[in-house]
Amino acid sequence: MKLEVLTKNENKKIQNLIITGIRDLINFKNLEPGDKLPSERMLSEKFDVSRSNVRQAIQRLEFYGLLISRPQSGTFVANIGVIALNGMIEDILRLDEADFKSLVETRILLELKTARLAALRRTDEDLEQIKNALEAYKNKVINGEDAVQEDLLFHLAIAKASGNSTMNTFMLIITPEIITNFEKYHVCDAGLAKEGINEHEAIYMAILNQNPKLAKEKMKIHFKALYQYCYNI
Repeated sequence: MKLEVLTKNENKKIQNLIITGIRDLINFKNLEPGDKLPSERMLSEKFDVSRSNVRQAIQRLEFYGLLISRPQSGTFVANIGVIALNGMIEDILRLDEADFKSLVETRILLELKTARLAALRRTDEDLEQIKNALEAYKNKVINGEDAVQEDLLFHLAIAKASGNSTMNTFMLIITPEIITNFEKYHVCDAGLAKEGINEHEAIYMAILNQNPKLAKEKMKIHFKALYQYCYNI
């Protein structure tokens, strides 16, 4: 079997074709809200695409609540009405890749909230994970190494400590794109990274001391340079 290596844009185009195909199945009454979706194998044969492409398209529709997976039962069309389904699918197909400024704005809004919630809800296990990520970041920076991934792991640990699974999920979704753009725009230079050590430590201490107001304030200070940089690129 031939292994196809697709670019990101090609992969998204194929996913959109599959999503459009599923929408057509619903519109032509082959599928109704509440019906079980055909298997990945059947859909891959119908749309002449790989099963992995079908799986990714289904995951996108699941993320937006248009499909619902039930353990041991399968994947079902959400029971929200054909008009609503059509409208939401059209919106999904129109979505473009997020630009860097949008990613930064989204990340800042999320993290100001997660820092505050983490200070209120963190467990001892959460604190340990945040501190381990902080130390890993600190060691990389001191050794003059790239620490973008360690920086983001620190922030993901805080998102997890917030106890809000939706915010945590959003952070996980945008993190790969953030890493790519940080490397593309050379955001974390040596000066910013070293300053980041003190800022990370201040955020950690506020969460450790269960001070939500201070945790949010320290996170805001931490993002000030990034926000300014973003609007100068």
